[in-house]
Amino acid sequence: MAYRFDAITEGLAMPGETAGTRTRSDWTLATSYSLGFLTLVSAFNYLDRSLLGLALPAIKAEMHVSDTALGFVSGFAFLLFYSLLAIPIGWVADRSNRRNIVAFGFAFWSLMTLLTGWVANIWQLALARFLMGAGESCGLPPSSSMISDLFRKERRPLALSVFGTANSIALIAFYPVLGWIGQRYGWQAMFQAAGAAGLVFAVVFLATVREPARTSRAREAKPEFESLLAGLGQLLRLRSYLALVATAMLMGLNVFAASIWIPTFLQRVHGLSLAEVASTIGPIRGVFGIAGVLLGGFAIDRLIRRNGRWRITIPAIACLLLGPVEVVFLLADPSWLWLAAYAASAFLTLVHQGPVFALVLEVVPARLRALAVATLLLCSALLGQAVGPLLVGMANDALAPALGPQAIRYSLLIIAVTAMLAGVAILLAGRWIEDDLEPAIRP
Repeated sequence: MAYRFDAITEGLAMPGETAGTRTRSDWTLATSYSLGFLTLVSAFNYLDRSLLGLALPAIKAEMHVSDTALGFVSGFAFLLFYSLLAIPIGWVADRSNRRNIVAFGFAFWSLMTLLTGWVANIWQLALARFLMGAGESCGLPPSSSMISDLFRKERRPLALSVFGTANSIALIAFYPVLGWIGQRYGWQAMFQAAGAAGLVFAVVFLATVREPARTSRAREAKPEFESLLAGLGQLLRLRSYLALVATAMLMGLNVFAASIWIPTFLQRVHGLSLAEVASTIGPIRGVFGIAGVLLGGFAIDRLIRRNGRWRITIPAIACLLLGPVEVVFLLADPSWLWLAAYAASAFLTLVHQGPVFALVLEVVPARLRALAVATLLLCSALLGQAVGPLLVGMANDALAPALGPQAIRYSLLIIAVTAMLAGVAILLAGRWIEDDLEPAIRP
C-alpha cells in the first residue's frame, strides 16, 4: 500500500484504514519520520539527565559537597518522581493519546533543564532534578507503545534498536557543543542551552507527529475499565517478563552509574578537562555505541529468520562480554589501552536495549504494553538509576582516605559485575519466553 507524503501530518493510516486491516510496509516516510523524531526526543531525555555527570566536578568545587551528596542528587533525586509517575503514566498511555503525553513531558523536562542553569545550591539542584524526573517519566513508555504500533513484531527489534541509538546521538551531536559551552561560559550555560533547544523541539514534535492507530487486536483485547492492579498482576505472572525486568535493573545500574561518574573518573584519574571529555570521549562513546546498537539490531533482524533464539543470544553475549571489557577500561593506565576498552564497552553497552524492549512488547498482552514498559523502567530506576550513582558516590567517599583520586577507579568496578549478571538474566528470559507467549494476544 502506498503512503502519501502528507501522511506525516494527517496521521499514519490512510482514510478508512486501521493498523490492523491495512497491508503496510513498515519503513515508510511517515513511520520513519515518527521513529526518527521519537528517537530525537529520547536523545534529549538521555542528554538532560546525564548532562549533570559532565558538570559534577565543577558543581563539587562550587558548592563544596561530598560525592555521596552528588550521587544522591544525580540518582535518587531524579528518580523519585520518575519512579512514582512511570506506572500511572504508562497506564494512561495505554488508554489515551500517547503523542500528547510525550510532547507534554518533553516540554516540561526541558523547562526543568533550563531552570537548572540558575540553581545556586545543592537543594535547588535536587528540586530541579526531582521535577525533571517527573517530566522524563512521560518519555519511554508512550514512545515504546507508539513504536509497537508503527512496526510489525518481526521489525520491532530493528526499530527499537534505532530508537536505542538516542543515547549515542546525544553524545555525538550535543555533548561536544555543550562541553564547549560549559568550558567557555560555565556549567550553568550548558543546562540553559539544552533546555531551550528542547522546548523548541517539543513544539515541533506536537505539530508534526501524529498518534498512530492502535492495532485492532490491542483494541479488541482492552477492557474499558480494567484496573491497574489487575494489569500488574498479569505481568507479574510472566516469568520471562520478570527476567527481562531484572536485566533492565542490572543494566540500568551499569548505564546510569557510568554516565554520571565516568566523566568525573576521566578528569580525576586521567586528567582530562571538561572540554576534552565532551569533545573526545563523548563522540567516541557515541559513535561506537550507535554502531553496536544498529549492528546488533540488524544482526537480530537477519538471524531470527533462521532461528528465533538469536534475539536472546546476541544481547546476552554482549552483556557477558561487557563486564571484562569494563574492568580493562577502569584499571588500565596506558592511554591506548583504556581508550580501546572504552570504545569496546561503548559498542557493547546498549546492544541489549532494543532486543529487551522488543521481547517485552512480544511477551505481554497488547493492552498492557505501555504499562509493561513503565513497570520495567520503574524497577530499573529503583535499583539502577537511583541506587547506582549513590552507591558509587558512597564508595568514593569511603575509599578516598586510602586511595585519594584513584578511589573512583575501584568504586566503578560494580558496573562490570552488573553487566555480566544482566547477561545471565537474559538467558533465563530465553528459557521461559515460549511458555509465557499466548499468540492470540501477542500481535
